[in-house]
Amino acid sequence: MMTGSFDPILLETFLAVTQTRNFTHAAQRLGLRQSTVSQHIRRLEQQAGRRLFQRDTHSVVLTPDGEAMIGFARSILEANARARHYFGGARLRGHLRFGVSDDFVQTRLPELLRDFVLLHPGVDLALTVGTSALLRGRLDEGELDLVLCKRQLGEDRGELVWRERLAWVGRADLRLSSDPAQPVPLILYAPPSITRSTALETLERAGRPWRIVCTSSSLSGLRAAAFAGLGIAVSALSLIPPELVDLGHALRLPDLGETEFVLLGGQKPLRGPPAALAQALLASGDRLQRPATGGTAPPR
Repeated sequence: MMTGSFDPILLETFLAVTQTRNFTHAAQRLGLRQSTVSQHIRRLEQQAGRRLFQRDTHSVVLTPDGEAMIGFARSILEANARARHYFGGARLRGHLRFGVSDDFVQTRLPELLRDFVLLHPGVDLALTVGTSALLRGRLDEGELDLVLCKRQLGEDRGELVWRERLAWVGRADLRLSSDPAQPVPLILYAPPSITRSTALETLERAGRPWRIVCTSSSLSGLRAAAFAGLGIAVSALSLIPPELVDLGHALRLPDLGETEFVLLGGQKPLRGPPAALAQALLASGDRLQRPATGGTAPPR
């Protein structure tokens, strides 16, 4: 049985765990000890009177009640943020050059940016979309203030938003030769690209030959080529376009492993508009793993 109202601090911890699926990573993001994160989750479960996570030494999985809690937690924290902004006095102003990986074009990121602009009308937001590698280069050159992109496992630069398994994707009716000596037809980003490098290195380690049938600098180009049945592309599991499916197991392709989505700032600590947007994205990272609503059907 639920007792009292939900503590926003506990809700912030809950959302951090749902996005990272890891108590240690959530603790690092929040600047807390792992034991404190565990304590926060226990207290929230006591307040809700429900189990929110199934967890063991290897995994953290949301229960159905945990899935339901995501929407409630986000609504409560967003209402608190609006109230703090309204009564906080000084309005946020300035320029913000934000770079975002092409992966997020079809997600709910536009909704998050719309909410941010409405909440902070004094911020002049300039958006750049591109591959993670190119965005990181522009950030290092001082041309961007904040970047939301991928990093390879093992890197420690950036603030973790979430970790995700990579998948080989294509049309559900795509058929490849059963002969492992036949090259895998690949649809890849133009270099430099983290997913391109990951795909090629994975196939090389597995001893699988490959050939590149399509190269594109945009997600729309990759999606069109994959939907046309030209070959196999690579996508984060939760960001697979609705007209494509995960084909890795069916086609006996080697495991691509995982990638991490992170927020990167420049050389100086984040302040002002970049810090505010980073905070908003971290608080709502689960929305980035969901497709945009009201999308159009794939071409026929």
